[in-house]
Amino acid sequence: MRIALCQIPVGDDPKENLEHVLEALAVASEADLAIFPEAVQVRFGRAMAAAAEPLDGPWVSTLAEAARRHRTAVIAGVFEPAPDGRVYNTAVAIDTDGRRAGAYRKIHLFDAFGFRESELIAPGDTPVVVELAGARIGLITCYDLRFPELARALVDRGADLLTVIASWAQGNFKEEHWVTLVRARAIENTVWTAAVDKAPDPPQAPGGAIGVGRSLLVDPMGTVQTDLGPFPGVRVVEIDDVVTEHVRKTLPALEHRRPDLFG
Repeated sequence: MRIALCQIPVGDDPKENLEHVLEALAVASEADLAIFPEAVQVRFGRAMAAAAEPLDGPWVSTLAEAARRHRTAVIAGVFEPAPDGRVYNTAVAIDTDGRRAGAYRKIHLFDAFGFRESELIAPGDTPVVVELAGARIGLITCYDLRFPELARALVDRGADLLTVIASWAQGNFKEEHWVTLVRARAIENTVWTAAVDKAPDPPQAPGGAIGVGRSLLVDPMGTVQTDLGPFPGVRVVEIDDVVTEHVRKTLPALEHRRPDLFG
C-alpha cells in the first residue's frame, strides 16, 4: 500500500487552503491514500466557526471530487457545526470513488499548555475504524495521541494501520513528545502508524505557533521509516503488511495481554 504524507501549510482562508490541498493531492496521485493534517480546512482560531460546514458541504465535496478524479483515497481534518454552537474537529475519510467512508470527531480536546480547545470545539464520543484503500484504518487526531487506550481500542476493532492527523502546538519539548508518542503507539500495538502534522507556523504567528512538521511513517517495530522534517512537502511511502506479520510472530505482545486482570 502506498500512502502520501501531505505536510502542507495551513492558513486562515479556507479557499486558499483547499487550493493547497488539491495541489498536494495532484502530486500524491500515485498513492493509494493521501493523508492531510488536522484542521487543514482552516487554521485553529475564531475563523473555525465561520468555516465549519456539514460533511456534504462544498469544501469536502470539492475534495471528494478530486479524490475520485485522481483515484486516491483521502483522510483530512475539517470542522463541522455542532448543535451547541461550537464545532466538531473531524477527520473525514473519502474513498477512491469520492464517497465518504467514515468520519471521526476528535474525542480528547487540547485543554493543556495554555490552550482551551473545548471553548470552541465539542468532543466526539466514538472511536472510528474505516475501510479505505484496501486497509482497515484507525483514525486519531492530535491530542488523542497522548491517550494509548484509544489506539488500543482501534487495534482491537481490527485496525491494521493507525493514522494520526495533527496541528501539533509548538513549545518546550513538544517536538520530542510528538516523535516519542507516535513511535510508542506503533510499538505497543505492533502496527504501522502514519502521522501527518501541518507545516510549522513562524514563531510569531498570531494566536500561537502551530505545527512542528516531522510527519512520520513508523513500522510495527517502532522504526521511523520516513521523517519529513520541518519543511512543507509531500512524500509517497510504502507500507508492507509482511512486516506486521513478522513482528507479531516475533513479538506477540497483543496475545500476551491479561484482560482478566485489566479489562
